[in-house]
Amino acid sequence: MNSQNQYATRSETAITEENARFMAGVYKWMTFGILLTGVTSYYISLNKKIVMTLATNSFISIGLFLAQIGAVIFLAAMIEKISAFMATVVYLLYAFFTGISLSYIFLVYTQESIQQVFFITSFSFAGLSFFGYVTKRDLGPVGTFCHMGLWGLVGFYVLSWIFPSLMGGTMNMVTSIIGVGIFSGLTAYDTQKIKESNIIGNEGTEEDHKETIFGALTLYLDFINLFLHLLRLLGGRRD
Repeated sequence: MNSQNQYATRSETAITEENARFMAGVYKWMTFGILLTGVTSYYISLNKKIVMTLATNSFISIGLFLAQIGAVIFLAAMIEKISAFMATVVYLLYAFFTGISLSYIFLVYTQESIQQVFFITSFSFAGLSFFGYVTKRDLGPVGTFCHMGLWGLVGFYVLSWIFPSLMGGTMNMVTSIIGVGIFSGLTAYDTQKIKESNIIGNEGTEEDHKETIFGALTLYLDFINLFLHLLRLLGGRRD
């Protein structure tokens, strides 16, 4: 049965309830991933020796970066072929590796400012995602614009690795503001896209769980990147 026939045989109320169930699962797994990242990052930060090794050993840093990129690419390319269990494991491994990578922020920023920015990010994300969930407007143009901006931002960051002088005080603030704008737009757009991707009638199946995990990963990435750009903008640095 195709999706149009499935929608045709269900009442609007039933479809709304099913979408709510699906998105609740997405948010649950997204939240679990963020908590795993936060707990991992915090406990690793308690060992300054490990954090300094992570920050100064380029081999380990590149290895973690490649592991994170590999996990995202693997899920995107293989989500239809792998099991729901494997998709969940890869997602949780990604959240764990990200926690290791982000342990340095506890050495750069005060714990109080990290907590404040986290709460700001949480409330901002909730509002943006709620808008994307309830709006009837097509956010496709917003998504296209933000994706174009994201590629431009990534290109600039790559150049800044080669030419560190590009990331001066002013440019650091400018790129942070641009990053906040991009991931704010992507949060609303991705929420709408994930909601629309829900296949009515798939409840409780392997495919349903894989859709949930992939949606959780997408919003997890939006949240983490929004948090990091807000932290660069608002975080209080240690003396």
